[in-house]
Formats: sequence, structure tokens, C-alpha cells
Amino acid sequence: MKTTLGQYCINVANMERAVAFYHDAIGLEITNRIEEENFRETILGTDGGARIQLAYHFGHDEPIEHVNSFWKHYVYTDDCKGLFARAIEAGGESVLEPMVLERWNCTVAMVKDPDGYQLEIIENDE
Repeated sequence: MKTTLGQYCINVANMERAVAFYHDAIGLEITNRIEEENFRETILGTDGGARIQLAYHFGHDEPIEHVNSFWKHYVYTDDCKGLFARAIEAGGESVLEPMVLERWNCTVAMVKDPDGYQLEIIENDE
């Protein structure tokens, strides 16, 4: 049996702002858009990688409520410092500035997206 992870879906308070962050700043490509009567979704991803599905439910204009079940999702890059800077410029909030973790031979940073979801940005320093 072969099992893989495909995509995950997060609720966003503003679809245009979320798409701009994940597409323009993070660099994910839009692969699909869905519009139904009660919701709208945009799917973004990379070749061969997992995808993120952004969901906006019409009439839900409050900030996204975060409970303790979701901590962070990972974004791999070859330019941690550059991606961190673009994320901050696009409205992200700094949680951890880029730092080298010699134990794991990587550089990491952490930002919150405009809806408060945490992204851990990782550059393998091999």
C-alpha cells in the first residue's frame, strides 16, 4: 500500500489577501479555483509538492479563530532569508528571524501569515 499526503485546507478571512500572500510572497502557483454558493476556494502548490487549499466562507467576516490543534506548516526553500523578507513585506508577522540550526544543518525562520497561521521556512544547508 502506498500512502501520500495531498493537500490541506485552511479557512481565511480574506481570499484576495491570502492568495496574494501565498502566491506573490511565498511563490506557490495557483492550480485551481472553486466557487460555490456558500464558499470559494483557491488551491496553490508546486510541482511534486503538497498543496494548500484556501477556503473563504461567504458571510464569515470575523478573524479566523485558532485553537490549539494547529501549530505550523512547513515551507521549504533555497533562500530562507529572502522568503522571510518577502513574507514580512506581504503582511506576515515575524515569529522567528532566520537562524542557522547547526544540529540539523539548516536555516529556519517562522512567520505568521495574515490570518495568523504559522509557517516555518526551512532551507537545508547541505
